[in-house]
Order: sequence, then C-alpha cells, then structure tokens
Amino acid sequence: MTPLVLFVCHANTARSVMAHVILERMLEACGARARVRSAGIANYARDGMLPSLDARIVLREEGIQLGEDTLTSTDLRRHPELLQEAAVILTMTAEQREIVRGLPDTGRAPIYTLGEFAGDEDDIADPAMQGEDAFRAARDAIRRCLEKSLPRLLEVLQR
Repeated sequence: MTPLVLFVCHANTARSVMAHVILERMLEACGARARVRSAGIANYARDGMLPSLDARIVLREEGIQLGEDTLTSTDLRRHPELLQEAAVILTMTAEQREIVRGLPDTGRAPIYTLGEFAGDEDDIADPAMQGEDAFRAARDAIRRCLEKSLPRLLEVLQR
C-alpha cells in the first residue's frame, strides 16, 4: 500500500489543507509516491466543510488552484482508519499532537508537530479570522517546514 502522510489541525479548513496540497505538489515534483490526507481534531471539525476562502486565496498566489469541490474537510474522530493507515502524522500545534496521541485508535505512526518534524519547535499559529496576511504567514511557515523536512519525510515514507 502507498504510504500515507496525515496532517491534522483544528477544523481542517486552513492549515492542514494548505499543508496537504503543498506537500502533494512537492511530492509530485520529486516523483515520490505517497498519499496525503488531512483532518480536523476539534469538536467543531465536520466532514464536508469547504476550505477557507483565505486559504484558497493564498494558495492561489502559489499557483495552487483549490476549488470548493476539490477538497473538503474530514473529521478525524469519525475516520479513525486514517490513524491506522498513516506512516506519519503531522499536527500544526503541540496541543493537537497531544490530542491525537490520546485517541484510542492511534496506530503505530509517529506523531509530531510539523515544526518539530522540521527541527523547529514552533507551532503553526491558527490564522482563522485574522485576514489574508495571517494566512500568508501560516502558508509560508508550512512551506518552510515542509521544504526543510522533505528529505526526512521521504525517508519515513520508504520504510
């Protein structure tokens, strides 16, 4: 089975969606085979929510067109199979990492914050309701972490 990278944030409408599509693009560019999914862990996470308009705007600036029907949110608590299938789970914050670690269905996949996996202890701050500049900052932090950690990620995916 093709290995799975799972990104987790609160609602799965901004940060984890941005990480999801940015990593897909990076994997495609280097010819790596992996599945990428994202999900929300908060009590208000719901299946089928649309990606944030601000997230779609700042992704478009990077040449990533994310339509309303391209990707919708996933409630991780309703889809524990993602935890079982994951080769690695990357959260946006330490709080989210601890919530995922506490779930009963967590498989054997290592769980890190994206910053931690990249060798940086910083969380990726939630840009919700803070405007496009906050979304740009989150997008840029996510991209930097993914670029920095891509060799490590490719190694994990080959196991």
